[in-house]
Amino acid sequence: MSLIAGVDMGARSAKAVVIDRSGVMRGNALARMRPDFEGLANEVVDRAVAMAGARRSDVDYVATTGLGRYNVTFRDIQITDITTVARGAAHLFPNTHCVIDIGAQSTRAIRILPGGRVKEFRSNDKCAAGAGGFAERTARYLEVKLDDLGSLSERAESAQEISSVCAVFAESEIINLVTAGHSVENIIRGVHNSLGQRAQQLLKRVGIEPEVTFVGGMARQSGMVKALETALGMPVNVAADPDLVAALGAALLGLQRSTRAGEERRAA
Repeated sequence: MSLIAGVDMGARSAKAVVIDRSGVMRGNALARMRPDFEGLANEVVDRAVAMAGARRSDVDYVATTGLGRYNVTFRDIQITDITTVARGAAHLFPNTHCVIDIGAQSTRAIRILPGGRVKEFRSNDKCAAGAGGFAERTARYLEVKLDDLGSLSERAESAQEISSVCAVFAESEIINLVTAGHSVENIIRGVHNSLGQRAQQLLKRVGIEPEVTFVGGMARQSGMVKALETALGMPVNVAADPDLVAALGAALLGLQRSTRAGEERRAA
């Protein structure tokens, strides 16, 4: 079996996807980020290969993306996560025109051309209050599990507005809301609404056009998906594993470049 691996070394986690030469995903893996980038990258690739029922020696090409992409020495190529997210989203939802990626440290709005080529993009320029790390800190302050934020948000009766654009002030706002006796559910809905409104503003800067695809770890939270759809006034696409989209895009681009290199060698 001949496999291509895409490895996304993100701010919160490392993800790996392996695909075969026809572009079909055969395996994937995810692990929490730690300082040993090289060891972690090897771990997630090995686990993805094992899921594929293959051997590590079956991996012919490795493409890395994400913040830590340069720290993986066994890569064949590194690709920016803007490019890989666009490619992965277009592969999963071919009619995608815009992508919103809410990760741990940043939110990016991307307008794409057919096939997943990037036309324009914008990143949040305020601070962490516009990214997924804000939701993670909210869970910690409210003493709830991060995985429970989505369902808790959906049970809210009335969202509590989070108006601060600075993460420090926003966190102070949350503490004040807790002290005032507001429910956990209503506070979380307010956090999701705040993130959704900031994402909508970024998308406006690149030009909102359906279909919109939502990727990144925050897309796993159902309440966040609903908040974004409300802010946009339209439904959004969400993959079954939205946090694997960048790794998938890296693998697909790795396949494309590996195939091209093989053709060039044969023609030489």
